[in-house]
Amino acid sequence: MNIPHAFVRILKKRKLSFLFFIILWCVGHSSALYAQEPSVTIRLNNASFEEFVRQAESQTGYTFYYDAANTDSLRISLNMVNSQLSVVLERVLHEQGLFFTILSGKRVFVTSGQALITHLDAIGSRQQSEPLSGDSLHAVKPRASLAHLTDYSGDTTETIIAIENRLFEFGTKGQVVRDRILSGYIRDADTGLPIPFALIEVQGHSLTTHSDQQGYFTISIPEERATVKISGVGKKETQRQLLMYGSARLDIALNERVYALAEVIVSGSDGTGVTRTQMGIERLTMATIRQTPAVFGEADIVRVILTLPGVQTVGEAAAGFNVRGGATDQNLVLYNDATIYNPSHFFGFFSSFNPDGVSSVELYKSSIPARFGGRLSSVLDVSAKEGNRQKFSGAGGIGPLTGRLTLEGPIGKKTSFLVGGRSTYSDWLMKLIPDEGYQNSSASFFDTNFQVTHEPNEKNTVYAVGYFSNDRFGLGRDTLYSYQNLSTNLKWKHVYNNRIHSLLTVGLDRYDFTMTNTNLEPTSYRLGYGIHQTFAKAELHHHLNERHRLLYGLSSILYSTSPGSVTPLGALSEVVEKVLQPEQALESALHLTDVFQINDRLEVDLGLRYSMFNVLGPRNDGTTSYQSGAFIKTYHAPEIRFGARYRVATATSLKIGYNSLRQYIHMLSNTTSITPTDTWKLSDQYIRPQFGDQLSIGFYQNFNSDRIETSVELYYKRMQDYLDYKSGARLLMNPNIERDVLGTEARAYGVEFLVKKLTGRLNGWFSYTYSRVEQRTVDVPEEDMINGGAYYPSNHDKPHNLTLVGNYKFSHRVSFSLNGTYSTGRPITLPIAVYYYAGNERVFYSERNQYRIPDYFRLDASFNIEGNHKVRKLAHSSWTVGVYNVTGRRNPFSVFYLSEPDGIKGYKLSIFGSQIPFLTYNFKF
Repeated sequence: MNIPHAFVRILKKRKLSFLFFIILWCVGHSSALYAQEPSVTIRLNNASFEEFVRQAESQTGYTFYYDAANTDSLRISLNMVNSQLSVVLERVLHEQGLFFTILSGKRVFVTSGQALITHLDAIGSRQQSEPLSGDSLHAVKPRASLAHLTDYSGDTTETIIAIENRLFEFGTKGQVVRDRILSGYIRDADTGLPIPFALIEVQGHSLTTHSDQQGYFTISIPEERATVKISGVGKKETQRQLLMYGSARLDIALNERVYALAEVIVSGSDGTGVTRTQMGIERLTMATIRQTPAVFGEADIVRVILTLPGVQTVGEAAAGFNVRGGATDQNLVLYNDATIYNPSHFFGFFSSFNPDGVSSVELYKSSIPARFGGRLSSVLDVSAKEGNRQKFSGAGGIGPLTGRLTLEGPIGKKTSFLVGGRSTYSDWLMKLIPDEGYQNSSASFFDTNFQVTHEPNEKNTVYAVGYFSNDRFGLGRDTLYSYQNLSTNLKWKHVYNNRIHSLLTVGLDRYDFTMTNTNLEPTSYRLGYGIHQTFAKAELHHHLNERHRLLYGLSSILYSTSPGSVTPLGALSEVVEKVLQPEQALESALHLTDVFQINDRLEVDLGLRYSMFNVLGPRNDGTTSYQSGAFIKTYHAPEIRFGARYRVATATSLKIGYNSLRQYIHMLSNTTSITPTDTWKLSDQYIRPQFGDQLSIGFYQNFNSDRIETSVELYYKRMQDYLDYKSGARLLMNPNIERDVLGTEARAYGVEFLVKKLTGRLNGWFSYTYSRVEQRTVDVPEEDMINGGAYYPSNHDKPHNLTLVGNYKFSHRVSFSLNGTYSTGRPITLPIAVYYYAGNERVFYSERNQYRIPDYFRLDASFNIEGNHKVRKLAHSSWTVGVYNVTGRRNPFSVFYLSEPDGIKGYKLSIFGSQIPFLTYNFKF
């Protein structure tokens, strides 16, 4: 120590005073050093300890001394701004069994087991120790271990927890293995629920994979020593250090991440738009869906789907959606593998899915996987949420028209449940309609869903899922409409080993509607329709090696339809009962998908699906009678799926995709959107299956460490045997519907632009789509040709579509959301002249769909206000308040003309012609 010589001479005379002075001087000198301790700014993401030391030394001028063997497995993710060096060191080393001591001469010693022996207790030490002569100690009071610490920038950051740096050792050293496979489940640490689509990466290699809808993953580990990083949207990124002498299973829990407002620290997206092979895939979390304003304030999956590029609807509150020029019946809507034929409630204002019972949403617009089939345009795959495995909990909400409640929790140690319900109390709204004819109208709906998950052991999981919905509405007093969806299925997931697992599903789906008319007793009747299907499918997932994966399986659907029945209603009804012949068919398919990574840049996804459709008896076509189960007609053909991704750079890729599909079931409708009275017609010997294929290419670029995603996709699609109708066609109760339908072919093409930012205070996306869809009649007599056989715009042809979805967080409790959309008006056929023929006035119409209704524009806004974030609280609540259609624009749903005494007059129908304020209360416990 450099003690001044004058003091030494004085204190030599008094040893006691000398000792007392030394103690005081050391404490005072240490305090002075503490005040002068340098501050550092460290920003690291999964970096080595050597990189941390390099940054610290360059900013402070200090020299670090340590044994590399103690820190070689340490990985550091840290974001600290202008923090004292000792605070940073405490954050990095506290949980690792490592200690540090700061000595004079700007020296930092990092040791294992215990701190460097000094005369004061250092921050990293756990004991009092003896003096170390010749040096001065920087003394800091030890701090308590915290799960979360707040640095001086105001950001909340997580410490480097011990489990991330623990070395997980699997297998026996020296054993001979062909390769190493790691598999397991990604789950939520708080609830035990599976996390779908989590990203798993092997550090230092171009090896990535995603967990499936049940949270299960399989990935190859190329070396014995490896680091695996795991991330999920809205979850804290974590890692595992592995020493693998063989294959192993490792279940991983992810904690929820509360993002700081002042600065974006980690990305909320995993950049998979660049990395994955398939094109045209949109994945949505429920957090994103809840932020988007919707009519009447309830989170709505279908309404958020409509904000994505390439997805449109024909008008305000129209049920169903159109994807890349396809019709509404060309979308396969699945809820946990159950087919939903009418995915809407309450005239299309609400979707069929209770948001509290949904785990994830995937929309496939192109590159549709070979395991899906039966529709030409898209697959909307909605996954049901599993029940909380840790504790009993619930969620719900109360809005102006609907209320909902969902309960979930464990049943013993191996089983969990979830049950939810939603209903409406909307008749008060019908009373506000000015027209007296509708004063006595009524409208209501409810839906229920449940899921039971049982995991008897780590290799087997059984899922039981059910869904039921019912809609009833009557406009006026005499006509009542009702329709129901019913679906239930049972799944069994079995893990054979680290390479292979299977999923077996069996289920039943039903859709029925009835319409009753009691206007006059002699003409009172009930009209009914129903389609039922029983299905089974088996899938086998096979991980061959780090660059090669297979998925293969088979599926079968038995259709049974009641095409229509009219029965008299009441004893005085004179209506004659009429029942159309039932229809039956069997749709089967084999599929194989081969995903092969040729090198670090190029990956190929090859798929083949071979589908077969058997039209079955009983049937009597007037000339031939077929027994029940007899084969009347068989269609079969291969379907090709192909995708390739070339990674130009880490954040840039090019893709190409092609797929061909067949659809064996057709919706008969004389409207442009789904309605309760739509019926479904199976292909038969007269009506051929639809065929479609699509070619698409895309460019993908991420910016700012994957925080901003951009993409451009171009596509061209062809459709054959697409149904249109003769003028005046009768669709209900028509036993010979094939005589009123026309075979057409269609073409669709377009380009889609998307810019997405899902992190930070300001987040959201912007999309623009230019698209065209045209069709023409083929193979029909000249008198039945539409527009002379030339191409004409389809009913859902809307060339321009712009959408902006934005969210801004003022604080952790208050956020603002904005949703704006603009689109070209849809095509329409108009009367253009009046003429007289044979003494009668007649109307001359334009060619089909040669005009358009006015363009569509709407702006919605809402505030989301959460309650306080106290952990111990009976219930956590939030409010959503906003306005649907802020500008009050009278967007036309349709334009129609009526012949009146003073001539033909046109009218415009608007669903929402003014602002609609809403207030919704949400809670969870």
